[in-house]
Amino acid sequence: MKGRWLWVIISANLITLVALIFVYPDLMISPGPLIKGHAELATDCFACHTPLRGASTQRCTTCHAPAGIGVRTTMGVLIAAPSVAGKTPMTAPRKTAFHQELTEQNCMACHSDHAGPKLTQHSRKPFSHQLLRAETRDRCESCHRAPTDTLHRQIKGECAQCHSSTAWKPASFEHDKFFVLDKDHNASCATCHSTGDFRKYTCYGCHEHTPANVLRKHRKEGIQNFENCVKCHRSADGEPERGEGGRSEGDRKRERRD
Repeated sequence: MKGRWLWVIISANLITLVALIFVYPDLMISPGPLIKGHAELATDCFACHTPLRGASTQRCTTCHAPAGIGVRTTMGVLIAAPSVAGKTPMTAPRKTAFHQELTEQNCMACHSDHAGPKLTQHSRKPFSHQLLRAETRDRCESCHRAPTDTLHRQIKGECAQCHSSTAWKPASFEHDKFFVLDKDHNASCATCHSTGDFRKYTCYGCHEHTPANVLRKHRKEGIQNFENCVKCHRSADGEPERGEGGRSEGDRKRERRD
């Protein structure tokens, strides 16, 4: 008899608990306060969540039209850059809008609007460029402002030649590993990379560097294959570091003297 009443009490408590979860989910199971923009929905969990299924993109897009994300507010007002003061929304530059370039509309891939149990937890997850269409990933300038330092002002090629989309810094390319830009070689990029493709270079056009002169000089030294100049010449210090067969230019000169 006592056991049956115990199960009745436990069952009643469980039913009450489940009912409270559905009636007051913001008090019972909320992982933390909402971001400022969604503060008015603090007691309306089902504005974003489907019962027993969690938040869904379909609920998000009832307020945030995909075509207007990053362009207009939910009230239809044009979004202006926050750093521009004294200008109307129509004359100020807009924030970067890239949501229209995503491979799919999946709001939860980046956003979690609850602050969570930790004060340091952010409401936005790390963004992955893999969420963008392939053709968009190749157009960095569509979202990012071009650097204005002396080096980047010379470069008109693809950012991916030196940088990765996982992080802008550090750059994946270090020029000194291939050729040290010192002395007379501290020239503009276009001097050696005349085509704009920084994976290709030419040493011709400066000093005595003409195909005929280089051919004659290298054959005189017994070098037949010299298409890749930086394989031997790593800087402007004169003698090449390594020649054919792993021997330096100095090694070959000493052999000739002996």
